[in-house]
Order: sequence, then C-alpha cells, then structure tokens
Amino acid sequence: MIFTIGIFTSLFFFILLLNKKNKSLPDRILSYWMLMVGIHLASTYIYTKGYWELYPHLIGITAPFPLFYGPLLYLYVVYSVKDSHRLSKKDFFHFLPIVVSYLYMSRFYFFYSAKEKRLVDKGEIDDFGTFGNILVVAIIISAISYAIYSYRLLNRHRRLIEDNFSNVERITLNWLKSFIWGVGLIFLTAALILISRDILGIEYSFNPEFIFYSMIVFSILCLGYFGIRHQNIFTDNKVLEIRDETKATYKNSGLKEDLAHIKHKALVGLMEEQKPYLEPNLNLNTMADKLDLPLHHLSQIINQFEGQNFNDFVNKYRVEEFIERAAKDKQFSFLALALDSGFNSKSTFNSVFKKHKGVTPSKYMANYTSKA
Repeated sequence: MIFTIGIFTSLFFFILLLNKKNKSLPDRILSYWMLMVGIHLASTYIYTKGYWELYPHLIGITAPFPLFYGPLLYLYVVYSVKDSHRLSKKDFFHFLPIVVSYLYMSRFYFFYSAKEKRLVDKGEIDDFGTFGNILVVAIIISAISYAIYSYRLLNRHRRLIEDNFSNVERITLNWLKSFIWGVGLIFLTAALILISRDILGIEYSFNPEFIFYSMIVFSILCLGYFGIRHQNIFTDNKVLEIRDETKATYKNSGLKEDLAHIKHKALVGLMEEQKPYLEPNLNLNTMADKLDLPLHHLSQIINQFEGQNFNDFVNKYRVEEFIERAAKDKQFSFLALALDSGFNSKSTFNSVFKKHKGVTPSKYMANYTSKA
C-alpha cells in the first residue's frame, strides 16, 4: 500500500508540475525529481512482489537512482536563488556518479544471463558485493552533503527575497529547510538500519526498509504540495541578486553622495505621502520605478540611510500605520486593521510586529492606550 501511494502521488505531482502555469526552471527540476522518485518506488515495489525473480533483467536497473536525489535538491535550491531559464553545462557534472555507476553495471545488464542475475541478486555470486556497499555509502554521503550545502544556499535565498519583497510569505523556502532536515533523518535512518542489520546482525521480524520507504513517501507528499504552491521570485519580476561583496561598502556603485541624499529624501516623502506600503505585494522593482532609480541604487540607499533591507524598511511603516489605525478605530479587529495597513496575513503581521516592537500587538496596544 505504501508503495502504491508513493508511486501514484509522485507521478501525479509530476503531471501537475508539467502543467503548472508560468513554470520556472525550479518547477521543471522538481517535476523530474518526482518522476525519478516514482520510477524508483515502482522498481522497489516490483522487487517486493517477487517480479525480479520472474523478470531478472529488471534486477538492479534503478540501483543508482537515489544518487539523483542530492543533486536535484541542490539544483532546485540553486535556481530558486538564481535567475536562469536553463541548466548550465557544469550542472550535469553532478550526475557523473550516476553515469559511472551505470557504466560499471553495464556488463551486468547486458552480458549476464538471467540465471546469473538471479544468483547475483541472492548473493550467491559476489561479483558486485563490494560495488553495492560502495554505492550505498555513496548514496548516503551524497544525500547528506548536498542537503548541507543546499541548506546554506537557502540562507542566501532568504536575504534575496528580503532585499526585494515586502511580502515574503508565499515565496520563502522555509518549508524546504524543514524538508532538508527530513532528508537528513531519512538517510540517517537508512544508515542505522544497514548498520544494525548487516554489521551488528540484528534480525527484524519485519522488513525494516519499509520504514525508510514510508518516510520517503511522506516526504514526497510534503515536497510535491509545497513545490506546486511555491512561487518563483523571478517570474514577472526584475530582482536585485545578492552579490558576494560586503553590501555596506557598495564600491563602484556609481551612486553619487549628493544624489543619494536627494533620493533618500524622495523615498521617505513617497512613503509618508503616498503610502505605497499599503499595497501587500509591494516590491523593490515597483519602488525603483517610482523613484526612477536602478534596483541596486535603491537597495543601497535603504541599506545606508535606514540600516535595513527592503522588507524591514516597508514593514516598519506598516507597523506604524497599524498602531495609528488601532488607536483611532477601536471598533475594528486587529486583523482587519493589519490587512488595511498592508499586511497580507495574521501570521505575517504578528511575526513582523513582534520583530519591530519586541512584544505582541495586543500587549503593545494595551500599553500604548494606557499611556495615552
């Protein structure tokens, strides 16, 4: 049952992602990932049902497939923080271990008889025993290594969206951080099962690999659901990408100091008079157009004069707008006032308010009212 759910779910998400409107490169990467998982689970399901004995030429055909998972996770994250519509040539080197594995196993696939393949599968011929152990270790190392590096890249993504957008709830990849922790747990579980069974000789009354595959199926449900909902930040947006240099220095930016002061004054005037922050989806691109500035110059001005990124700068005004409205319009709920102030959800409002004021909205307004 668990394999059936996993197979149909992964293929279902694969089809949904292929038909998603405004598909981005990360969407396509995720769709291929879902397809790989579906094929891998289908092969494992066939094995558990004993079909490898009937059709021995299927034996080991997807053995290197788990080596896809780490690189696909990494590339999904990379192109979520990078504006590109196609993979670069060097990206394909991440799949080199898979190619090497299949080349090594090619003699098994093409030159072993059906009988010999059955004997290899049962361990009676040990031609690929060492290779199998190396492959398992490589899969675990690959998954954990790519997960760690992908997690580090997600911090870059967070900085990227906070420098460009005032509403980050639908475009964050925080869910992917949780997924990466799950990947680590899955392969740690696999390592513990292998050590306990093959090295310590512990015998289980059930097939412990079902624990591993059950975790994979659950992760597919989460990955597919959030992956389909995820909005790519580069779709229909010009985005200021994070550079490696220290942003505080802004060397060679081309923005003269006197112009920076003038534009900063214009920015503050715009925020106070026109209140663009009341638009929940306000972004750096829109503000740069209003001020007739390049994206990187506006980001520089906000960082140098306000000491904040774009997200914090805009939400500071929204918080003050809420406080002003809440003091006057006491007949409305906090949520209604927050939405009118430019916030797009209760959870975002509460977290942003506490970040800026250090306390919850209700506690702050209680103290504010008593002082007034």
